[in-house]
Amino acid sequence: MIKYLLLISTLLLFSGCVNKHGISAKYYSDCKEYYDMQGYYHKDCGEDDIVTYKQIGKLFEGKEAEPEGNVW
Repeated sequence: MIKYLLLISTLLLFSGCVNKHGISAKYYSDCKEYYDMQGYYHKDCGEDDIVTYKQIGKLFEGKEAEPEGNVW
């Protein structure tokens, strides 16, 4: 019983919030919204993310094998 209690408490301690940008410490990201001098709207989000979905995708992308030695 103690093993299960320790496992569950550890999982809850290290769990993050999953939002639309990735995994972060907060459920709602702090976004900076502003208009530039030309009137275009900008929204910068995801600075507080631990891991983004783009980083996860790059991690699982297959890399081509490097040639060993002389290729000729």
